[in-house]
Amino acid sequence: MTRKLRIAFCRIAQETNALSPVCSELADFHRTHFMEGDELLAACGRFGTEVTGFARSLELSGFVRGAEKIGGDRVELVPLFSAWAVPSGKLSANALAWFRKRLVDDLRAAGPLDGLFLSMHGAMVAIDVQDPEAALLSDARSVLGPLVPISVSYDLHAHLTRAKIDAAPLVTAYRTNPHRDHFRVGYRSAEILVRTLLGSHSPTIAWRTLPMVLGGGTTIDFLPTMRPIFKLMKRMERDPRVLYVSLFTCQLWNDAPDLGWATHVITDDDPGLAERLAEQLADAAWAVRHKLPPQLPGPEEALRQARSAGLLRKFGTVCISDASDMVGAGATGENTALLRTLVDSGQGLLSYAPIRDAQAIDALWDTPLGSAVSLEVGGKLAPDHHAPLEVSGRLLRRYPDTAFGRIVVLDLGHVKLVITENAPLAMKPSFYRNVGLRPHKADICVVKSLFPFRLYFLLHNRKTIYAKTRGTTDFDAYKHIHFDGEVHPRDPVAEWRPADRRRRLHGG
Repeated sequence: MTRKLRIAFCRIAQETNALSPVCSELADFHRTHFMEGDELLAACGRFGTEVTGFARSLELSGFVRGAEKIGGDRVELVPLFSAWAVPSGKLSANALAWFRKRLVDDLRAAGPLDGLFLSMHGAMVAIDVQDPEAALLSDARSVLGPLVPISVSYDLHAHLTRAKIDAAPLVTAYRTNPHRDHFRVGYRSAEILVRTLLGSHSPTIAWRTLPMVLGGGTTIDFLPTMRPIFKLMKRMERDPRVLYVSLFTCQLWNDAPDLGWATHVITDDDPGLAERLAEQLADAAWAVRHKLPPQLPGPEEALRQARSAGLLRKFGTVCISDASDMVGAGATGENTALLRTLVDSGQGLLSYAPIRDAQAIDALWDTPLGSAVSLEVGGKLAPDHHAPLEVSGRLLRRYPDTAFGRIVVLDLGHVKLVITENAPLAMKPSFYRNVGLRPHKADICVVKSLFPFRLYFLLHNRKTIYAKTRGTTDFDAYKHIHFDGEVHPRDPVAEWRPADRRRRLHGG
């Protein structure tokens, strides 16, 4: 009887904002999503829910389904664990040490393995460790040895590095922004890994890195600037020799000296083709470098635009993204600038807004519902960026033990304020709906997200406005990073290849 191929799968995922003052701890993963063993395998099955409260089927579900379809009874899947946390600051030393030990221990306990699939974000940073995902991949490689293939999926905002590639060259990235192809990426990862193990694929890879941190307009995949590039990638994959093509547009709030866009190509036993396509895709990405994101209005102008959209508001809400305080990109969620404008100047508009303030929660927690309250909110975690705001209103509701910690809702009149103990990832209508507010009735819903809210609020959102309020997710944060050379758009860079050769071939 032929021995089954034993393939392990695991997730360690968090997008780090290296500019945030708040460390990410192990408790943040356990609070958001942590699952292991047979429970994880069942959650990734056809009738399971992979990440409760976020999505039913993501990368691990796609991988499981793909491996089962392609490998059939020739494959045995070995679930390790799945850990995911809301984007925030750098991973603490203790948290990284725990993950490194847990991954090594689980791989050793799993027994002989023929392959490993890891789902990662690709933009994780830890205290005193610039590339912790490379360290985790290297740990896995040290256990499995040099011959066992490791496949890894990344967000398209990952920071692709030589250390990551050296440890795990079989890379697959999201191809949509806002992201909506998690399952497909996992499935494609399974196709490549399982067929490699079965002997029908012999992967060869090539990649390029660009001295470019901003470009491509909004980088939304279906809008004019980036759509031709993603179509080019699909055309490349029509060649049966091409197994996968990835483009990485990097995460702006990573302080790595070699931060930049990157391309990656996997071919079937054709290294020359991989090199040509990686180069061609890099040229296409470089060609859109001068298409920068639009200038964003300040809070007052954002409110004026929302007020002028009277007809649209009759049929839904206006979503104002606090672009300088995007929890979905690792900000603290305590910026008061937009809230101050809504409170002071937003009369006549029903607005829902979130704020993070554990101290305010403590002060209000034992206060009877319906009480009149006055207190300062926000501006406690990053006082250099955010000033506290004095608010007065009525204590409307109180919720213990939610995904965002404890929650209280204040009625400030035309503003309903949701105060959370932990970072308020306000990107779904359910964020407000779950605390008794009806998003479709509001004139304005403040969101703390860059792209995903556009999908989740699709039924309610009639106009999108991004507001710049100054904070840790400003688009010009790259101006303060100490790069290893000239980088667009901070510097005039005529050619990408010299930086690519230095970073990719010489490791920096």
